[in-house]
Amino acid sequence: MPPNTPLYRHPYLLLTLTALFWSGNMVLGRGIRADVPPIALAFWRWIIALALVAPLALPHLKEQWPLLKKAWKTVLVLGLLGVGCYNTFAYIALQYTAATNAVLLNSFIPIVTIALSWLFLGKHLKPIEAIGVAISFTGAATIIARGDLQVLLGLSLNLGDVWMLGAVLTWAVYTVGLQWRPAGVHPMLILGALTLVGVLALAPLYAWELGTFGGAARHINLRWEALAGIAYVGIFPSFIGYIFYNKGVAEVGPNKASLFIHLMPVFGTLLSAAFLGELPHLYHLAGIALIFAGIYLTMARMPRLKGQ
Repeated sequence: MPPNTPLYRHPYLLLTLTALFWSGNMVLGRGIRADVPPIALAFWRWIIALALVAPLALPHLKEQWPLLKKAWKTVLVLGLLGVGCYNTFAYIALQYTAATNAVLLNSFIPIVTIALSWLFLGKHLKPIEAIGVAISFTGAATIIARGDLQVLLGLSLNLGDVWMLGAVLTWAVYTVGLQWRPAGVHPMLILGALTLVGVLALAPLYAWELGTFGGAARHINLRWEALAGIAYVGIFPSFIGYIFYNKGVAEVGPNKASLFIHLMPVFGTLLSAAFLGELPHLYHLAGIALIFAGIYLTMARMPRLKGQ
């Protein structure tokens, strides 16, 4: 990255903002679950994202279609995993499990990503980087457990936790799979293609949820809070967040990028204080300090970014 690159394009900032947007997504997914069924939320968020990305992607389609077509298998897999599966699984999980369980399980994404990177890409963390990951995860667990080890020991898996584990695995595979995204294709065109794949995969599931094929016959409760929530997840976590995350992965690699997911409990704490009046406790501050210390250790020893 050139030295004069504006701060707003720095991958660490982009990944931090992504964690902020996705924290809001998890809060809303739990908060509006009674008004918006899980598949409906996933489907409409990606319809909004597709509408936003299409004008930016279509100008590149004619020229870069051969490259995109050549990599259709990669595009299909990444679209199914990153768009079709991850958030859908997470929304289903939040129907059944407490937010504490969901956020804790989500914090395993960096660990799963590192394991997959080691298995399929041969990438390793330096000892200091591994220590940083461990410290960061300890900070996330401290916040989630409210500083009490018994809270962690008392957690037990239920149906929602199983769905969340599925979400964790699909996102880790998606993050590693970004290494094989088609070279030479504009990022907006790639995002548009992935989003289209996800929408097409979700469409029959949404029809089933509506009861078209003898499904659950669940519908959106058209309250302004529900509609505002759908608009938020369509614009920020889906459209802007995925642009930022894909850019961050391209710059710093899957291991470092996935570590920023540990910031989600931090932002969850801050959002709760801002919007719910839940003031942070000492364990929140301790957890936040551990998370930032772990990220600092991991990032401080990383190689220079491309172009620096």
